[in-house]
Amino acid sequence: ATDKRVRYDITIGRGDENGAVDGELVLAEILPGRPMGARRARIVERYGDGRDPKAVSLIAIQSRGIPTAFTEAALEEAAKAEPPGEPDKRADLRDLPLVTIDGADARDFDDAVWAAPDDDPKNPDGWQMVVAIADVSWYVRPGSALDACAYERGNSVYFPDRVVPMLPERLSNDLCSLRPDEDRYCLAAWLWIDAQGKLIRHRFRRGLMRSAARLTYEQVQAARDGQDGADLPETALAALPPLYGAWKALDTARHNRQTLEIDLPERKIMLDDDGRVVGIARAERLDSHRLIEEFMICANVAAAETLEARSQPCMYRIHEPPDLRGLESLRQVLADLGLSLPKGQTVKPRQFNGILETVRGTPHDRLVNELVLRSQSQAYYGPNNLGHFGLALRRYAHFTSPIRRYSDLLVHRALAAGEPGGLSPRAAEKFSDWGEHISETERRAMAAERDANDRYIAAFLADRVGAVFSGAITGVTRAGLFVALDETGANGLLPISILPADYYVHDEERHALIGEATGLTWRLGEPIEVKLREATPVTGGLIFELAEPPKISGAAKRRGAMRRPRRRRH
Repeated sequence: ATDKRVRYDITIGRGDENGAVDGELVLAEILPGRPMGARRARIVERYGDGRDPKAVSLIAIQSRGIPTAFTEAALEEAAKAEPPGEPDKRADLRDLPLVTIDGADARDFDDAVWAAPDDDPKNPDGWQMVVAIADVSWYVRPGSALDACAYERGNSVYFPDRVVPMLPERLSNDLCSLRPDEDRYCLAAWLWIDAQGKLIRHRFRRGLMRSAARLTYEQVQAARDGQDGADLPETALAALPPLYGAWKALDTARHNRQTLEIDLPERKIMLDDDGRVVGIARAERLDSHRLIEEFMICANVAAAETLEARSQPCMYRIHEPPDLRGLESLRQVLADLGLSLPKGQTVKPRQFNGILETVRGTPHDRLVNELVLRSQSQAYYGPNNLGHFGLALRRYAHFTSPIRRYSDLLVHRALAAGEPGGLSPRAAEKFSDWGEHISETERRAMAAERDANDRYIAAFLADRVGAVFSGAITGVTRAGLFVALDETGANGLLPISILPADYYVHDEERHALIGEATGLTWRLGEPIEVKLREATPVTGGLIFELAEPPKISGAAKRRGAMRRPRRRRH
């Protein structure tokens, strides 16, 4: 079984193999029978060699029920989609040097940016910006076959070796991708900010644009830093200084409103041409990433404000404040680390930031960041504005990625109400149900991506069984200790049955396992040296043991050994 939660054996009887052979990845249906012991099953689908590295993401796709095939009607609609023509009623932006800035491996480019100093004397040192987004709502009309497939998916799903797109390639990588030197339909946000990055006015209009350059984050950063080898066209080089100028103002606004600044490293799984893992690297966080992020946030805020002003339905991106139970649990853990989160007041992101700044660069840095992240409410989509706690914003919607998020497509339709592809008058009645659905598809995608990454990491570490790694305890349960490795960020279990013989008490308030006889104690956040005992790529499971047995006095060791049967029953 590929699910680590399955604790029973599965047997395939004669005649139920459906032609499958040993080592093949299959979908099996459990047959009625006894609930205990091995379960009988029959094979209903075959997916090829399970040892193929590309099977890793396939397992995640199938186990999470992610749709992969578009209907014939949807593909036919996409094939008939026509390239952009004359502007007609659209704003002609083809002379504006808009540029796209994405990852080096990106294939779809759904946002382009431009900035310049604001020439309005009433806005000294202010900036004007344009964020142009692919006009997906022009091609994906409500009630169409394309719309049905996009809604079913809810979003694109990204794996190290593939993407399961929300839209067919004809749209996602062609007509709705803002490729350089090609005319493309867009929905553009004109944004004006003051010197402190405050959004003072904005407007939206459909347009026809032509990207001046396709840039990568690394190219932009190298050019900004004055490094050789940036090799950018003159148009792009001229566009960068005002982009960075506007970003500095937006960054000031971010700092002033005190957004939640959790700092956890993102890791990128690197594959060779055969799909095998060749390394796991920490993803670099550049100013060029932050620039695009702030431009997108500003446009998203403007979209929400515009829809409110027009009394149009809006699909908000909602992040509620942490609940009281989560905060109290966090307070207890922080207290054990000598830190405090004030009581008796409405918690704000700045209070979390103060704690995060206190531990920056200390051994507890990563743990506290993870604990603060765990204490947060899960963001979701809905039609009722409850604000965005993490970004410290009163209203927020997703507008900037309609190629890969259905929520953004709904916002585009609302902004285009009354025009072709716009929202119908009665669509507001469905926004609540739509919000629940796309929130669920987002969670499904995140789970699938996490599953695949776990399996890739387990495959990468499989030939390092017996190696010793440094890490930290990120979870303490009755089952044992959860450990995250420093080198790869991999997470695994150190079972309680592998700890030195004793009866271990799980102290939930102190987040610790404590040996009654030996006094051995393991606490949340402590560094730990572990040896990799098992790595199971098919499930993504890792099992650790202690790298070296801890020093225990002879008497304590004897007491612990005498208590071992009790611990096992526990």
